[in-house]
Amino acid sequence: MKTVVRLFWVMSAAITGMLMIANYSLAETEKEPMSLVSVKADTAITLDAMAEKAWDKATALEVKLDQMPYEPSNGYEGIRETTVKIKSLYDDKYVYFYLQYADPTQSLARFPWVKQADGSWKQSKKKDSTGHDNTFYEDKLGVYWEINKVKGFKKKGCAVSCHLTEEGLNNGIADTSAGRKYTNKPGETIDMWHWKSVRTGPLGMFDDQYVDDNTDPKANKNWGRHGDVKTGGGYKDNINEAKTGPAFMNSPYSEKDKYWVLPESKAKFVDTFKTGDIVPGIVISPFTGQRGDITVQSAWKDGQWTLEIKRALITTGDKVEIQDVQFKDMGKTYYFGVSVFDNSQINHVYHEGSIGMSFE
Repeated sequence: MKTVVRLFWVMSAAITGMLMIANYSLAETEKEPMSLVSVKADTAITLDAMAEKAWDKATALEVKLDQMPYEPSNGYEGIRETTVKIKSLYDDKYVYFYLQYADPTQSLARFPWVKQADGSWKQSKKKDSTGHDNTFYEDKLGVYWEINKVKGFKKKGCAVSCHLTEEGLNNGIADTSAGRKYTNKPGETIDMWHWKSVRTGPLGMFDDQYVDDNTDPKANKNWGRHGDVKTGGGYKDNINEAKTGPAFMNSPYSEKDKYWVLPESKAKFVDTFKTGDIVPGIVISPFTGQRGDITVQSAWKDGQWTLEIKRALITTGDKVEIQDVQFKDMGKTYYFGVSVFDNSQINHVYHEGSIGMSFE
């Protein structure tokens, strides 16, 4: 009899535990999006990556990022968890964001050229099985906004557009990448604000991009991911025609700009360097046109990145209706997600679900 009672108790406990897990999972699935309130600014905002008094009006939302899309095959020493603190202000023309998150290392050495003992030049790279790097790269941050009613975005956030490669196939197409970004239906688009600490950060801007439903790599090698319309500027690998070394360098040399070549100091490469010296792996210049719509000042100090961001509430130009979120309706909630890349080309940490921003 005792055995029967004990067996009944064990089974009841197990069932109760299963129900608790089921209820917990259901609650997790049905949880409401996090909320961020953008507050009307009393004074002008100066982009300097410092919180002037105006930011005291805004309440910070803390968003924990602890999810990763894949585990790199060649080892990954970047952050696996961080918390992004987000504040927002707006005025009659612009919306502003103040973001801070912990990152113990400032990563700027993106594919640098290093002079070898025999006089040759070697570009530092260590790619994983997907063909991407997480050793010689840069820190990045992404903000992803729903534009045209993307089904599932409110519930899943930016993960709704992230499609992982399984057994070498993505949407039935052979692919070695860990995953691709594309929406699931024609007409669905996502505004992708992409800050890159080496390629755009020194120029005070984001790389303004968008995601649509394209799954044909012949039509676009990046599948659904595209850059916004631009009239000039951008970044390009710093490599000579023979692919044996850099094509350009900064003149005069600048320790501050050792990992990127700037337009104002760009000069034809002349090898007067010694063993171990570094020449940038990338040449950068400011975007002109809609791809340069988002401005930012960023700073890394004491293991923390700070970004102060500015964008017009309403943008103008070619194809803005599919490329940019438009903050036209102050009574509407705008859904977005955030991700952080620690010295990594595509691997990143992100949060589940979405964040809903409303205007006070």
